[in-house]
Amino acid sequence: MRVFIFDLDGVIVDSMPLHTQCWLIYLERLGIPSDRLAERMHGKHNDEIVRELFGGSLTQDQVFGHGAAKERLYRELMAPRLAESMVPGVAAFLERHAHVPKGVASNAELANIEFVLEGSGLRGHFDVLVDPRQVRRPKPDPEIYLRATELLGARPAECVIFEDSPAGLAAARACGARVVAVNTARVELPDADLLVNDFLDPGLEPWLRKT
Repeated sequence: MRVFIFDLDGVIVDSMPLHTQCWLIYLERLGIPSDRLAERMHGKHNDEIVRELFGGSLTQDQVFGHGAAKERLYRELMAPRLAESMVPGVAAFLERHAHVPKGVASNAELANIEFVLEGSGLRGHFDVLVDPRQVRRPKPDPEIYLRATELLGARPAECVIFEDSPAGLAAARACGARVVAVNTARVELPDADLLVNDFLDPGLEPWLRKT
């Protein structure tokens, strides 16, 4: 048995530039400094980003409120540009591999996962969706990927995980799966079994046939 598990942001949808823009807008409204923003948020769960940006003294309700407000802004701005923001080749890739069980395991809110998959027409390709509220520890801990493999009825060694961030790659590696790094963010992504720019990469299908 073989299964595929996908991160969301940067793997299915090229959303990191808009996420950064939304945080800039949100922080500017509140007068909060936003230096090195993209570096500080890449691959992190919203709760971690909020505490990084606002400090560690916030209550959990305040953390959730800031994160939820920013994600509402993201969905509002992404809605008219979702189709053009999908990672090249992802829809055709999912169709080609329609017989392979698939899941999404992401540090993103479940509302964002559903928004992207429903809005792009890709929801039907995925058997399970795992978000941070379903586990105790977000990436880079492997728990979210172990949960996804469990729900898919597979062993980690039977999984190919598609990731785009160092934290996600660390989680996938610790899970024990094979890892494809999708380098939409153009950052250093060590320790992947295969590095591709997107799902149109000519090396992807030959590599999968060998695994």
